[in-house]
Amino acid sequence: MPNSENTHTSVIHPVPYHAQWASPELVPAIIGREISAAEDPLWPAYGADSPETYEWWSWRLCGIACLRMALDHWRDEAKAPAAPSAMALAEECLKAGAYVKRDDGGLDGLIYAPFADYVRDRWGLHADAHPNLPTAAVPEHLAAGRLVILSVHPSIRTLDPEPPRKGGHLVLAVGTTSDHVVIHNPSGFPDTSQQFHKVPWEDLDRFYAGRGVVLGPPQSSDRGQRPGQPYHRGPRHSA
Repeated sequence: MPNSENTHTSVIHPVPYHAQWASPELVPAIIGREISAAEDPLWPAYGADSPETYEWWSWRLCGIACLRMALDHWRDEAKAPAAPSAMALAEECLKAGAYVKRDDGGLDGLIYAPFADYVRDRWGLHADAHPNLPTAAVPEHLAAGRLVILSVHPSIRTLDPEPPRKGGHLVLAVGTTSDHVVIHNPSGFPDTSQQFHKVPWEDLDRFYAGRGVVLGPPQSSDRGQRPGQPYHRGPRHSA
C-alpha cells in the first residue's frame, strides 16, 4: 500500500471541480432518481441541444468531466479560456474514437488509448493510457505534478463496504497523503464526496479496477500543440 512506509510526498493540487451534471447540488436527487436529469435547469450550459440529449449524455460523461477539470487546471499556463462545454468535448471524443455509439443505442467508452491520443493532439497535454496502473504508482504521478483519471466503482462516493464490482466510473485523483488519495468525483455528493474527497488507501482497492489515464501539463507533453489550438474499444463508464 502507498502508506505502508509513509515515505511518499503529500500534495494536493488546486484543481477546479466539474460535476458530470450541470448542477452539482442536484447530483443526489438525480442519482437517487428523485428527479430526471432533464429537469436540471442549467442543462443549456452543458452545450446540449435539448433536455433529453443532456439527460442521455450526462450519465455517461464522467470522463469528460475529469478532462474539463484538467483543462481548467492548466489553462493559465496555456493562456486559454475556460474549458469547452461537456457536449463540445464529447462530440470531439466521438470523432476521435474515444466514444463509440452502438447499434443498440448504447455507448462504449471512455476508450483510453484514443482518448489519450485526442488529449495530446487536441490540447497539447501529456496523456498516457494505462490499462494496468498499480495503486502504488498513483502517488508518484501526483507528486510529479500530474493528475490521474482512475476507473472506480461509482459507490466510492459513499465508500460502500461491499461494492458489487470494480470500475465502471471515472474520477480524477488530484492529491495524495500518506493515508489517502484525494479525488474529485464527477458524481460525488455535495459537501461530502464531490471535491477533494479523501479516500483511504485501504478502501481504494475495493473500488479501483487498476487502470486509468495519466494527465500532465503542456510542458511535459511529447507532442507539440496544433496551430490555432488554445491549450499549450474499452470499458463503459457511467455515474
